[in-house]
Formats: sequence, C-alpha cells, structure tokens
Amino acid sequence: MKIIITGGAGFIGSALVRYTVGQLGWTVLNIDRLTYAGNLSSLRDVADHPNYHFLKADIGDHSVIAQTIADFEPEIIFHLAAESHVDRSLEGPSEFIRTNLVGTYTMLESARKYWSTLPADKKSRFRFHHVSTDEVYGSLGETGFFTEETPYAPRSPYSASKAGSDHLVKAWFHSYGLPVIVTNCSNNYGPYHFPEKLIPLIILNALDHKPLPVYGKGDHIRDWLYVEDHVNAIVLAATKGIAGRTYNIGGHNERKNIEIVQTICDILDNFRPDADGSYRRLITFVQDRPGHDQRYAINADRIETELGWNAKETFESGIVKTIRWYLDNTWWWQPIREGKYAGERLGTIRNL
Repeated sequence: MKIIITGGAGFIGSALVRYTVGQLGWTVLNIDRLTYAGNLSSLRDVADHPNYHFLKADIGDHSVIAQTIADFEPEIIFHLAAESHVDRSLEGPSEFIRTNLVGTYTMLESARKYWSTLPADKKSRFRFHHVSTDEVYGSLGETGFFTEETPYAPRSPYSASKAGSDHLVKAWFHSYGLPVIVTNCSNNYGPYHFPEKLIPLIILNALDHKPLPVYGKGDHIRDWLYVEDHVNAIVLAATKGIAGRTYNIGGHNERKNIEIVQTICDILDNFRPDADGSYRRLITFVQDRPGHDQRYAINADRIETELGWNAKETFESGIVKTIRWYLDNTWWWQPIREGKYAGERLGTIRNL
C-alpha cells in the first residue's frame, strides 16, 4: 500500500506514520509544514526506514501538492494536517481558516485531479480520508451522545474551521464523486502529545512543580481515546469503510476534567512521589475558556458494528501507559518545554 499522510509530524499523524510504516509495512509519504506542533523527533523510530519519505510543504500550495500526489501515486490520502488547539484559535483564528479550510480545499482539488486520471480499477479503490473531531457537533447536555447524524453546531474558531472542512470533503463526494471517508474522533491522548493539551500539560507541570490549571470548576466532560486505538480505527475506516460514509470514533471513557487531573496526580504520587506532598496540592482553578463546550460523548456503534473496531485501552490502562511514557522520554518533551512552549496559559482573548 502506498499512502500520503498530511500532518504526519503531529500527534495523531506521527502515530499513524509509525503504525503504517513500522507495523503494516506500507510505503508512506509524510507531508508536513512543521509548524510549532510538528516534530520530526516523534518519527525517530521510522525515520530511516526505506518505506518512509518526508516532504516539508504547505498543504495550501496547490502546485506543489498536486505535483507531489501525481508523482507519488498514492492509493489512500490520509488528511490530518490541521491547526487543532481551541485556545490558540481564540487568540488567532486566521491560521485556522487558512490551514483547515483553504488547505483542505487545496488537498481535495489536488486529489480530485489525480483521481480523475486513474484507470477504473485504481479509481474505485482510491480513498481520501479526512480526519476530524467531535467538536464540530457542539456541546451536549447531561445525557445523549454524538452520532453521525448529529447536526453540526461548532462554537469555537477551531471547531468551526473543522466543521467547514468536513462539509467541503462531503461536497467533493456528492458533487464530483471523489471517494472520501470522514472520521470524527473524541479527545485523543498518549505518547508524543504536544504539551499544550490538558493531559501532557498536567503531567509536565506536575513534574516541574508548577500550578495545574483547571478551567472553571473542572466539570467539563470529555470522552477520551488512546491515540493508538484511534489510528487503528482510521486505517480500518479507510480500507474497509464505504465511500462517502462518516464514522465516529470514541473511547467510551467520559471523565470530568477535574477527574483527569486528580487521576494524573494520584498516579504520579505512586510513580514519582514528591517530598512536599501530593501533586493534588498544585491544582489551581482558573478563569474558564470563552465558549467552553460542556460535554462531548461519542456513539461509536457504526464503526464497531459495521467494521468490527473496538478500543483496546480503557482510560485506566491508557493513562498509566501515557504517564510512564512521559517519565521515560524526557529527551522528547524537554526541548519543547525549553523552547516552543513552557506551559503558559493560552486562549485569552485580546483586544484587536
């Protein structure tokens, strides 16, 4: 199998590269612009593999992308390149519009041009797989779950840009026949996660004896999905899913944010005790994020029943693996903390 992965130096993208190259033996071209969250060290294990190739490029550069796709001749394009952090979208939405909307449009048009030249057998097998988020559905109340039929109701610049990109992908299927797959996932966690997101931020702040920031009352609820379970689902959807279909991917692991933080503290108390006392003493409640969605929860029945996917990790097993990884891999995260991002608060809205 020959595939292109956009955003393959990011968190989920690098996990997909490691899996497809290292375990499946596929030939992979990773296209990444290497913005602040792109990190080639996340691909250290496969960097020298003969089946792995890397191109530093902007997905918005139509001529480069179109020529690259034509030259590489992929059977599947996995489109993961995106700006993904809600807090950063509140501070600077323009980059989210440029990458998530315009970049997706460029990818679709380049893929359509290539796909249209293929012979019938290759044309029918080709897939453009767009990886998206459950945040496009907005906020749930105390009950209920997001399904593939849930109306879109994004409430942040990030989720609005991803909702728009989802609609573009589906429009290219209905208007032009481009065989697409869309997956919408719940919150991912695991190794190589850029430490602006909740779980790695709390782990590393605790190790640095810094405050552990919790928005509002900490009662916002998310469904957590271990990243390796997610990439297994992505590959299954792309290879076995029905063109034009959307598949929701969730971990069945709903937790309040405060419960996540407390769990991390308790595990660190066991793995790396602090002479000053429990890490829970560092928990600090801070002003809530503007427009903060209250609850996300995924109904993953479609991918489970139609394609036979099930998450292997519970939150209890996955969070232990994650914390152990951060304790054992200072080489990866220490340069980030010292250079790109030291754990400061993001998501405050400044006057224009």
